[in-house]
Amino acid sequence: MEGKPSMVDISGKKTVFREATAVGVIKLKPETVRRIKEGKVEKGNPLHVASTMATLAVKETPKIIALCHPIPISNVDVDFSFPGEDKVQVKVTVRAEARTGVEMEALTGVAVALLNLWDMVKRYEKDEAGQYPETAILSLKVERKVKLDE
Repeated sequence: MEGKPSMVDISGKKTVFREATAVGVIKLKPETVRRIKEGKVEKGNPLHVASTMATLAVKETPKIIALCHPIPISNVDVDFSFPGEDKVQVKVTVRAEARTGVEMEALTGVAVALLNLWDMVKRYEKDEAGQYPETAILSLKVERKVKLDE
């Protein structure tokens, strides 16, 4: 491996509006998805917890992604949908006026939301041996990014 890791120098870039949306999907048992929809998860509302933690993760991204710049986040929007009886989709949109993009923040928000969903419902996902044969994070990707130069 050559060279030492270093942040990209963004000091010469203009501050502009930036937005990124990331999405991810977790596969769960249909009964677990039903529990989420009906508010019957013993730990509490997994969507509320996942939304709160996604927002916190967005704001803390530079602390967990090694060379990520701290960015003044102006908005985080977290949405959930159910694309089928056994899946939950998380969509996180992040906005900022910054010198660099916010896609890593959006991806981090989705990843943390998915992990929190898994944690909130894991008791319903385990088989007799304590394993998770059906549970899986299926995708995590940047759906869209925007940069508006003035």
